[in-house]
Amino acid sequence: MSTPLLDEAVLSADRNRPLLFVNATIDTLDPVIGETTGADLMIVGAEIVCVGPGLHTAAEDDNSIVVDCTGLTIVSIFSPSVSSLAPGNPATFAVVPSPSTDDRAEKVVRWPSQAAAIVVDGEFVLFNGVSRASFMPAAPSSNSPYVGMWINSTGFIHQELTAEGRYDEARGGRPHAYEGSYWIDGDRIVYRDDLGFWAYGQFIDGVLHHAGYTFTRQS
Repeated sequence: MSTPLLDEAVLSADRNRPLLFVNATIDTLDPVIGETTGADLMIVGAEIVCVGPGLHTAAEDDNSIVVDCTGLTIVSIFSPSVSSLAPGNPATFAVVPSPSTDDRAEKVVRWPSQAAAIVVDGEFVLFNGVSRASFMPAAPSSNSPYVGMWINSTGFIHQELTAEGRYDEARGGRPHAYEGSYWIDGDRIVYRDDLGFWAYGQFIDGVLHHAGYTFTRQS
């Protein structure tokens, strides 16, 4: 089944207005809110402000830009320990076909062509399967604290971030298991693997949280 297409007019709308994703299944990863169907999610700027059923009834009052997500699921693309889709949290999530058959959809969107949209800090970095590279921040400088070798807690994964904006990941002693480009924006990292998939992570107190793993930088 093909992924439903979102209305391209959303991209040219005034982004000073709230953005309201309506009629979606929303897997919030929040233990209190849980998963809701036929629900709505509103973002203002880089933050989620509301989530749940019935928000669309006030869309005109709020001057919201409405994104119809019928047949789609909204999922976090970070592990729940980093960010659930709850009010006050970053507006960073993926919009994928329903039902989501990939139980890791909240961590990695494997193939961009299968995603209706990817939103990072309130901005579309992918829309209808097409990358919007203009939203990508620059690669870090050579003296960035993020450049270097990052190793997960078990030592199984070694991920090198270079000053050229490339990453090279070894797994279990297997070199070059994953390679691609990356961008740093504040404490967020966005990956675009050469195989075609996107992934995301966050630096918290010197620890990289990515795809359910935690990494520390080696001297």
